[in-house]
Formats: sequence, structure tokens, C-alpha cells
Amino acid sequence: MDRSSQAGLWWTGKQSGKPAPFNLKSLRAVLFDWAGTTIDYGSRAPVEVFREVFHQVGVQVSEPEAREPMGQAKVDHIRAMLSAPRISQAWTEKFCRPPCDDDVTELYERFLPLQWKVLSEHSDVIPGIPQTVDAMRKLGIRIGSTTGYTRALMDVVEPLAAEQGYAPQVTVCSDEVAAGRPAPWQVFRAAERLDVYPMSAIAVVDDSIAGISAGRTAGCWAIAVAQSGNALGLSRSQCDELAPSELQAQLKQIAQKFLDQGAHMVARSVADLEQLL
Repeated sequence: MDRSSQAGLWWTGKQSGKPAPFNLKSLRAVLFDWAGTTIDYGSRAPVEVFREVFHQVGVQVSEPEAREPMGQAKVDHIRAMLSAPRISQAWTEKFCRPPCDDDVTELYERFLPLQWKVLSEHSDVIPGIPQTVDAMRKLGIRIGSTTGYTRALMDVVEPLAAEQGYAPQVTVCSDEVAAGRPAPWQVFRAAERLDVYPMSAIAVVDDSIAGISAGRTAGCWAIAVAQSGNALGLSRSQCDELAPSELQAQLKQIAQKFLDQGAHMVARSVADLEQLL
């Protein structure tokens, strides 16, 4: 794994057999994820709610367990959590039966109002996002977005983000397509609404493996976010409290995992992408 001399960016080396970083001259659109990528430093809001809904029914889950399926549509995220061996066993011990689809539905119905309630507290735009997006727009790059949140949840988030200077031209939610990430349908829908093609002229920026997989499957450039997102899972103040060497070591591991999963490039945060411009 090679790292640029301008701190913040990694990319795959030629020895990996993967393409070199994209050529900005051919880039026509960028599709950003939301929580952990452009808002909610550390992707804290979904984790808190996933843990709470399981706690309400008497099954305790850890933060890493709640984070593992991140990036998927929230109902699929709950289904993935229930399918995890440790959680499935705890559920079976609690209810004397394995989890089923009705349990997914019940937990999802608990999730939505709780998530809606905490969104206003976790919709701060990540520092540097408005400036980076403005720089891209000045180059003629169109800005879209995808999210694991539903349209009802994004109706809360988008106005709050707009007040802080971030308003993509298009947002495609998980409940507006046949299947959420890692399926590519949200990416295709966003490209259609932006009227941008071929898909190789689009970069997908996401802090989750599911989002990176969706971008790669769609035929786009895939840029992962390491520090501000779900993979590290720390707030901005928590990052500041870490020793620089410890933070760097953790980011290096995260970057390698994303690269191994198909990301073309990894950045600390979206703000670092302005260095490419």
C-alpha cells in the first residue's frame, strides 16, 4: 500500500493489479454517503439506536457488533445483526427460539422513531465538506448522494445539512430502490438523476464496506473514508485525544482493509479529497 506525501490519502500500488487513482479530467460526478462520510463524525447515531432497540428487548449487543453491517439499508442491517452467531445465540437463549423475519420487522419498527428522534443531534456536517464540494462544483463535477437512511429520515437530515452549507443535487435513499447497498441500484439511480454516464466517470465515496462494494459493482471509482467514518467509529474529540502514532496505526489498518475489499483509494475524510483538485 502506497501513501501520498500529502498526508491524508492512500492508494493502491501497481503491484496490487488494481487501477491507478482516477483521472480527475474524466470525473463528472461524485456520490457521497451521509453518516460518517459527510455528516455525523464517527457515524455515532445509527450505532446508538441499533444498540438501544436490542437493549429494549433484553438482548445486549456491543458497539462492534452494531457497526459490522453498516452501510446497508437499516432493515437489512438489523437482519444481518440477528444472523450474527453470537447475537442469534443470545436471542435464542432469551426467547427459546431463533430469530425470525417477524423479529426483524418488530426491531425495525422500534428503530425508525428512535433514529428520527436522535438525528437532529447527529447531523453536524463534517469539517471541510462544504469547501471540498464547492471546489468540485467549480470544476463542473456534479454532486449526488446515497444513504442507508429512509426518505423519512433524510427529510430531517437534509435541511439541517443545507443550513451548514452542504446540499447535494441528488439524494437516493434505501427505501427508494429495490434493494439497498451492497446492491448497486442506488448508485445507478443517482447517476440517472444526475444525467451522468458512463459509470467510470463517477466516484463513490463511502465509509462502509457495503458502500464501497456498491460503487465497485456499479463500475464506479470507489473511495473509502477511514477516520471520520464507521471503520474507526470515534468522534472528532475522541480522535484528537488519541496519540498521533496510535491514530496513524489504526488508520493504516483500516485503509488496508478497504483496499483489500476493492477500494481504489482511501482518505482520512472527504476534506482531504480537495488535495486532489
